[in-house]
Amino acid sequence: MPAAQPDYVIAPPPQPALPIAESTALFPVRRVYCIGRNYAAHAVEMGHDPDREPPFFFQKTPDSLDASGRFPYPVMSEDVHHEAELLVALGKGGENISEDAALDHVWGYGLALDMTRRDLQGIAKKAGRPWEIGKSFEHAAPVAPLTPATTIGHPDAGVMTLTVNGTPRQQGDLNQMIWKIPEMIAHLSQYYRLAAGDVILTGTPAGVGPVLRGDQLELTFDGLTPLRVLVE
Repeated sequence: MPAAQPDYVIAPPPQPALPIAESTALFPVRRVYCIGRNYAAHAVEMGHDPDREPPFFFQKTPDSLDASGRFPYPVMSEDVHHEAELLVALGKGGENISEDAALDHVWGYGLALDMTRRDLQGIAKKAGRPWEIGKSFEHAAPVAPLTPATTIGHPDAGVMTLTVNGTPRQQGDLNQMIWKIPEMIAHLSQYYRLAAGDVILTGTPAGVGPVLRGDQLELTFDGLTPLRVLVE
């Protein structure tokens, strides 16, 4: 006999999910972890010491992921920046995952933008407050379709390039990441019970900067579906 369906007092929200390249299936998203200052040159441009220090993470809400190809300019900000990132999608989770086993937990990869209300983030930083107001808002993470690890493998090098209106803005090699993907997964799993559906944004190279309405952004990495976004 089938289990009784829950009787919700309101309709449950839709399940956030990401498209998959060359597939009609979707990848359901549970949590979104973002690592801060994971490229030395970006740490310098943000006014911080580029030396390796313990990693730190913040979160975006899963429903801020947006695969529509559109980025509506957010309210209450006059200084919104692009941050080009590689996205790692987990197919299984756990606690205290070893670095040697970490990549076994990865389902696939994709390209994403960590859009940031830089002015609001700056106010929060100065006041010693959390960053969510600058990082987690509607449409804050444009994403491209995912590619399974069974297709692309586990990239640990290769150039990621972001252009704005055809002009290069950001470029960085994955081998420049201070904390590599297995290290990120292992570190996070010491503090959280990771699970299938979790995604990790792995940090941005130098060259972050403002976007304007009408800008066309394109993020590319060999072997992954390009991410093309129109700022509206």
